[in-house]
Formats: sequence, C-alpha cells, structure tokens
Amino acid sequence: MLVAILIFVAALSLIASERVNRTKVALGGAVLVLLTQTIEQERAIEAIDFNTIGLLVGMMLIVKLTEPTGVYTFVAIRAGQISRGRPWAVVGSLALSTALLSAFLDNLTTVLLMVPITFVLADALDIDPIPLVLIEIIASNLGGTSTLIGDPPNILIAGATGLSFTDFIVNLAPVALVAFVVVTGCLYLFYRKRLQIAPEARDRVMELDARRSIEDAGELRRLMPVLGLTILGFFAHQALHIEPATVALAGATLMLALTRQSVEEALAGIEWPTLFFFIGLFVMVGALEETGAVQEIADAIATVTDGDRTAELLGIAWVSAIASGIVDNIPFTATMIPVVDQLNESEDDAYWWALALGACFGGNATLVAAAANVAAAGMAARAGRPIGFVEFLKVGIPATLLSMIVATFYIVVRYL
Repeated sequence: MLVAILIFVAALSLIASERVNRTKVALGGAVLVLLTQTIEQERAIEAIDFNTIGLLVGMMLIVKLTEPTGVYTFVAIRAGQISRGRPWAVVGSLALSTALLSAFLDNLTTVLLMVPITFVLADALDIDPIPLVLIEIIASNLGGTSTLIGDPPNILIAGATGLSFTDFIVNLAPVALVAFVVVTGCLYLFYRKRLQIAPEARDRVMELDARRSIEDAGELRRLMPVLGLTILGFFAHQALHIEPATVALAGATLMLALTRQSVEEALAGIEWPTLFFFIGLFVMVGALEETGAVQEIADAIATVTDGDRTAELLGIAWVSAIASGIVDNIPFTATMIPVVDQLNESEDDAYWWALALGACFGGNATLVAAAANVAAAGMAARAGRPIGFVEFLKVGIPATLLSMIVATFYIVVRYL
C-alpha cells in the first residue's frame, strides 16, 4: 500500500510541476507499480476502463471525420451571432449548452463535441479560448450530476441500487442547477477581463455568412446523419443495453465506411497521448485499489462518523469530493458503494445522493479528477493551447468548494 501511495503521490507532484509531460509521468507510474509487483499485470489490465477508452477513440474519430466538412465552424459562427458577440451571452450559451448535453448524453462525449466548436468561436471573436474551455469542463461535470447517465459515478450508483432515471433527476437536478448558476456566474466574473470582445471582432462575426463555412457539402450529407444517429444512440444506450463506447465506435466505423477520407488521415485525429495518459492513470489507481489504500479512506468515514446520520451524510459527500479530486471519481465511487451500503442500514436513499454529489462535484477539483477534464485538456494541447495542472486548480478547487457548499445546504435542508 505504501509503495502504491508513494508512486501515485510522486506522479501527481510531477504532473502538477508541469516539468515533465503528464503522459510520460502516468506511463512511468504504471510501469513502476508493475515492476514493484504492487499490482499484477492481469489485475492492472482489469483496472483499465476500456469503456472510457473506447468512447474516447470513437468520439475522437467522429470529430476528426466531421471536422473537414466545416460544420463546427458553421455552429461556432451561428453561436457567436445568436449571442451578438456579448461576452456574458457567449459564456452563458456555451456553458448552458454543455450542461444540458452533459445531462442527457454524458459529460465526456459533450466536451469532445463542444471543445472544437469553442476554439473556432474564440478564434472568430479574437478572444482566449482557454477560459471558455475551462468553464465548459466545470459545466459538464455539474450538468452531468443531474441525471443517471450524465456522469459515470451516477451510472455506477444506479447499477448497484436500482434507483431510476426519475429518482436521479428529482433528487440531483435541483442542486445541480443551483450549483451551475452560482459557479458559472463566479467563473464569468473571474475571467471577465480575458473575455473582452473588441467591437470590430463582434461586427466581423455578425457579418459572416455561416453557410459559406461548409467546405464539403457532399461529405456533410453523408456523415451528419451518422452523427445524429450516434447522439440518439447515447440517449437510448441504456434501454438498448449497449455501452456508450459501443455506440461511439459503431458511429465512427460507419463514418469510416462512408467518408472519402483515408483511414490513415482519420487515425491521425486520435489523441494518443490522452489515451495513454488514461491507461497509466487507471493502472496507478488500480494499484491503490488493489492494495486497499482507497478502501482505507472509505472505511475511515465509518469510524469517524460513529453512526451519526448527519455526520455520515456530510462525511460521505465531502470525503468523496476530496478523494475524487485526487484519484478520479470513477474508481473511488466503485470503492465507496459497498461502504455506503454498509453504513446505510436503514436503506435511506439520501446516502446515495450524498455519494453522487460528492463524487460528481469532486470531479471538478483537479485536471485528473474526471475523464472529461483530461479529454478536454488533451484537445486543447493538440490545438496549441495546453491547460496546465496548476492553471486548472485555480478554478477547479474554488468551483468544487462553491458547489459543495451548495450541496451541503441542500443535504441539510432536504434530507436532515
């Protein structure tokens, strides 16, 4: 356990220092836990979430294949024109769109769709895209909190408890909405100076003909129906008993069959450093799980709260938020589910809502806390505007604290 903890802490420290590429660090950490036999190779492979990897690959291919049609430029121009180039309207429309899509698709898929549009829009308005991308990441995790399918921790909780789609919306959507309004408003105020749009840039966007941005109408007609079917597939994947990765890979495969682009060109659009970062991270977190380090954190809640319901609910929420920011909210939630089940002797659903709020809101704390964060950062780096670990912390920690304060009041008022 000590070896697993030391390697993970050292890896996080190196990533935070930004002196070494984070993919190199993650892969190095994964190799170390294997060489030290902290985790066996078979267990390390099992620790890799291939659903996340498959979803990433599929969506990266879809974005790469549809990008040359000019559709993202079209959407970006229309978004800028609808907002009339007003900074608060730009932020509001992008954040709200991201939150809504995250609730009904999932937050990882949403950022993969929204980030390319955001870079094009920021370029048209001649503003820094990074504040917009950071706001979208935060909004995706907040919006994903509100439904069963929006964030992976909720999917895990639903699978373990049988709670319905409606249960999640009724119990989590109200607090997610309040947190979204509070956090997005504060982030806009924080970034307001970096989002000033010059009058000439605003006029230039309003004068653009969005239809002229479509570069290949034939390719667009072939591929956009597939994109639409893929998005519908995400909405229906649970009813169809199909994993999101299967939906994304099926859409990408059909696009490859229909496109005039070569396979080599399409594969060049995959963010390989991001995928290998995830693989390394999953293996290191798997070592923490295998050695019992994550379980120790979870068990400590039961000891400290000593059976007090108020302490247990708030303890689950806050410990989940803090721990999810460190070890990724997906494996931590999987580890916490049996612990919460033991604590919840009276079968009180409030315990599960506390876990969901802590894990989902905690996904905003650090760059590695949620899959959506890492994916967006990878796309930003590919566009030549990398997001630093510390840069993310400056907004991630305040956003998490604000949303958790809202969650605390919500739990106290509704469940205590």
